[in-house]
Amino acid sequence: MTGMGVQGLTSLVDAHRRIYRDVQFRESRLVIDGCNLLYKLYFDFGLDQNHGGEYATFEVLIEKFVKALRECRISPYVVLDGGSDYTDKKLQTLTLRAKNRIKKAHQAAEGNQREGVLPQLVKLVFKQTLDRLEVPLAQCYGEADREIAALAREWRCPVLSQDSDFYIFDLPAGLLPLSDFRWDALKHSGSRSYIPCKNYTTSSFCIFFSVQQQLLPTFAALAGNDYVKLRIGSFSWAQFAPEGSGATSRLEGLLCWLRGFCRPQEAFEAALGLMGDLSSERKAELLKDLCLGMEEYQLPPCSLKKFFIHGSAPPFPAEVAGLVPDWTWLPLTQARLNPELLDLLLLQRMSLTFPVGHAHLPSAHLVSRPLRQVMYGLLLGGGRQVMERDRDGIQLTFIPVQPTFTGASRQLLLPYLDQAEPSQRLQVLLEALQVTEDSLSCLPPQLRLPVAVTCYWLQRAQPPPEKELLDALLLGLSTGPPPRPTEAPQPRRQLDVGVAHTFNQWQSCLMVSIQLNQLLGFPLPEPQISRLYEGTLVHQLVHQMRSEGKLRPFGKNSLSVKLYQSFQAVVQQFHTQKATASSETQKTAQQPRPVDDLTPSLQRLFLLNKDEEAATEASCSVRVQEDLGLGNLMSVRTRYRTKERNNRCRNPELARKEECRGWDLL
Repeated sequence: MTGMGVQGLTSLVDAHRRIYRDVQFRESRLVIDGCNLLYKLYFDFGLDQNHGGEYATFEVLIEKFVKALRECRISPYVVLDGGSDYTDKKLQTLTLRAKNRIKKAHQAAEGNQREGVLPQLVKLVFKQTLDRLEVPLAQCYGEADREIAALAREWRCPVLSQDSDFYIFDLPAGLLPLSDFRWDALKHSGSRSYIPCKNYTTSSFCIFFSVQQQLLPTFAALAGNDYVKLRIGSFSWAQFAPEGSGATSRLEGLLCWLRGFCRPQEAFEAALGLMGDLSSERKAELLKDLCLGMEEYQLPPCSLKKFFIHGSAPPFPAEVAGLVPDWTWLPLTQARLNPELLDLLLLQRMSLTFPVGHAHLPSAHLVSRPLRQVMYGLLLGGGRQVMERDRDGIQLTFIPVQPTFTGASRQLLLPYLDQAEPSQRLQVLLEALQVTEDSLSCLPPQLRLPVAVTCYWLQRAQPPPEKELLDALLLGLSTGPPPRPTEAPQPRRQLDVGVAHTFNQWQSCLMVSIQLNQLLGFPLPEPQISRLYEGTLVHQLVHQMRSEGKLRPFGKNSLSVKLYQSFQAVVQQFHTQKATASSETQKTAQQPRPVDDLTPSLQRLFLLNKDEEAATEASCSVRVQEDLGLGNLMSVRTRYRTKERNNRCRNPELARKEECRGWDLL
């Protein structure tokens, strides 16, 4: 989620640029609104929204951003939103946003245009990349705005964001608006580099509009924010605006009116007097809402300083602390657990995303529901259902879903889940995905989870994935990320909504499997998404196979061949087993698709030889690991240090094993 703040306030300040001052920013701490930065980077640089994401390119952008900060000796501290407010006071606002996102996702698919829809795995790529780059990162339990402001006040450093709420918070070093933060155009002064940007302070704003500084939260509440929506008939603050205010007349009028007040309570009572003949009950209700809206700008004691300096988790709100196991607090703050876990524990609700897709197709998340149900069982036990917020066509729906259990998960209790045997936690994950440990043994550890997800997806996706889609997916997995772009991108092709829907289902399955893997303490290493899947690439491969009947090779060594063969062996084995066990009992399950015969185009691409085809799974595994260790893959980047490798695997025990070396290069 990302806050919207006071509607129209950013436009108001931008209309009066004298409020800002130019600064040469360098050699300072910087508290960064992570969700704002994520959206800004992905959307402003024109990355793909409709074909499943450009994750490798997004990773490059993050790397460049961090590099620019470090060149200027700026120390970033990134803070992310967590779960929903446990009081549900923003439910109405969040519901309206969700309805709008459904419409935008449909419009994007129908018109093949950008509608500001974030691909499903972008947030995970953002977290993984910052983790790899060793950028300090904290994930809040709830919304991050107040925690960001409290930390910036404590350290007396600026905030980097585009959220207009930061125009209201009293920040000693002010706000650096993201729209004016020219990190991609560094300047130099002697031997030192700096980032040209604008700085905003509340004192400058109040001087410009002749308003008492203590009335800024009052202004925000009367203007309306995410918590307060005043419905006051035909009344408008624009009547108090100076002539020529134009689009900003509502807020300028309110500011002009506020000049006559010094105390918030006086201003609230006078404002209610302007709104006509209101009953005493209605006045009391409005006054309560206004006070609530103003309180959102009162900063709490800083709770993230100890985390960033000492690594200790912030305390949980006393009202709900007993509902959240204390062993989860630190991994939640480290962003090693998905914050949706808190919505499940505190609200029994799961808010699903809306990837670009046509409304006449079912939700892409239906296929991954059985995986979520296992997660619900671990978190809530039996007897409590979860309301899943999803879509039905173009309509927002809330669907009651019951938790389920695997054979292994029935034996686990949430308060002691972190203490369960690793083998037991692994078994829960494998049972949920309906694969065996032996079936994945020939694969590099970092690929075991995505390949298991692919087996699950093949069994449950509707409609059943076509052969070209499976080939494209496995080929993309086996070759790693595409080369980094060196020239202007090609024009986007018309979106094939059927292909998009099928791959949306795969991404949904992968996302839920990663969340389940996190909850279980990483029994399998977490795959690095930017090196694993590129939505634009698999769409391109499907188009090429369908239209040309052949593929242009993008690798000259045998490593991709061996990886592909390993994937194929696992999927073929899985389908053989499932076809035998399920043919009579699962009437609605899709029929296994033949994958043992490569298409002619793939044969030409890989130039498979009989010796490689005859390789056993064991020898295949050894040769794959050896070749990975040699670093022959075309898309190999630089080798990472041991510490970075262990962080990326997110499983130090496995990372120390020989088998983990190879895939770290991908």
